[in-house]
Amino acid sequence: MRASRLLMAAATFIAMLASPSHPGAADAELDALKQRFRRPETIPFPEKSPYSPQLATLGKMLFFDPRLSGAQNLSCASCHNPSFGYEVPVKGAIGAANTPLARKAPTVLNAAWTAPLFWDGRAKTLEEQAAGPLTADVEMNAQFPEIVARLKEIPEYRTWFDRLFPDRGVTKANLLTAIATYERTVVTGWAPFDRWVEGDAQAISVSAINGFRLFNGKAGCAGCHTGWNFTDNKFHDIGISTDDVGRGKLEPNNPLARHAFKTPGLRNLTYRAPFGHKGQFADLESIVAFYETGGVERPSRSPLMRPLSLSASERADLLAFLRSLTAEKTETALPNLPN
Repeated sequence: MRASRLLMAAATFIAMLASPSHPGAADAELDALKQRFRRPETIPFPEKSPYSPQLATLGKMLFFDPRLSGAQNLSCASCHNPSFGYEVPVKGAIGAANTPLARKAPTVLNAAWTAPLFWDGRAKTLEEQAAGPLTADVEMNAQFPEIVARLKEIPEYRTWFDRLFPDRGVTKANLLTAIATYERTVVTGWAPFDRWVEGDAQAISVSAINGFRLFNGKAGCAGCHTGWNFTDNKFHDIGISTDDVGRGKLEPNNPLARHAFKTPGLRNLTYRAPFGHKGQFADLESIVAFYETGGVERPSRSPLMRPLSLSASERADLLAFLRSLTAEKTETALPNLPN
């Protein structure tokens, strides 16, 4: 009898170790979750346009130069301001002739990992994306022949292009390559969450850790916000009340594409309000509250969306986690533009 009781006790102990409710198993589960969101060590650059500091520097000058716009009064940074997470702190950016744009400017942060581009994914590459706003009549309202001619008249630009693109110089393709190369270098810094993933147990609060569990569990956020940049780079209708068909314009025969927009990454959220494809949500509290409703019920709504009931403490934990994804703010040095 005594041997039998000992065997039963041993079996119970082993079962406890294997159970997720046991602290050791729970820690292992948490460590496995953390690895899904680990930062990459390198930036992916296309083989045909590898990184060089000189090319990125040229791209940065072009990104901040208003002479690429038709009226020479807007630059890429006008809608992608480094001070606001490479977005702007308004519902929609302002384009040419003070024209309010229909959608909020998506961030450039971590763009090297976010293809396809735009809220509806109509650009496959950063080079293709960069061409869009430059020539859109409601955005920068320029044409490439005039942009190229203008840059050729600036000796320092001409020297830069001739050095980096021998025998080709200033061309549409080369200026887009330069801008895209710079944009790929715009990477969010190390956030408290990253330090926690790398082993600093004190980097984020217990509340944020609980929020991370909710994010991957009950709240269901990780269904779309995956990987180190917290986006699956796919398109989902989350049930926002809108007339904008989003991805549906490109995939008219896909019933789930109607009102679907690209999953935004969640890095540096503290600087990037308002949120939503039209800036519908003033702050993190507002968009979390929206997700709890499950959104507007309609045929195109993602099956991942459902009403969610969070307690006040769970909501606070989730917000604490989301804020842990913001790196310490740094100043972006503005380039000296050629005369």
